Amino acid sequence: MLQTAGLRPTRQRMALGWLLFGKGARHLTAEMLYEEATLAKVPVSLATVYNTLNQLTDAGLLRQVSVDGTKTYFDTNVTAHHHFYLENNHELVDIPDQHLALSKLPEAPEGYEIARIDMVVRLRKKR
Repeated sequence: MLQTAGLRPTRQRMALGWLLFGKGARHLTAEMLYEEATLAKVPVSLATVYNTLNQLTDAGLLRQVSVDGTKTYFDTNVTAHHHFYLENNHELVDIPDQHLALSKLPEAPEGYEIARIDMVVRLRKKR
């Protein structure tokens, strides 16, 4: 998969790839993946995890989803879909309705086109 995406399959990329893609579709932050790698005895730094996640995103193998200015998730499902963000759990979950659509899109400024729309619906427990 790494070679197909034009990335050299280093030992660290391979190990992180197994952790990322070996459990099906998931949403992880860099810190979550670093913790998994540490528990799995994969010797990587947090900087290497960030670099690898960004390289995999640039190669089209991951999708980056920003929840707010401080939290970014990496999604192994790169198909067009939207998300619920469970505020109480700090968890990102796919919205199951693939036919969800916005009724009106804004005009892109001159010289630009809309590349993708990421909708994140924030949820919290009722009080």
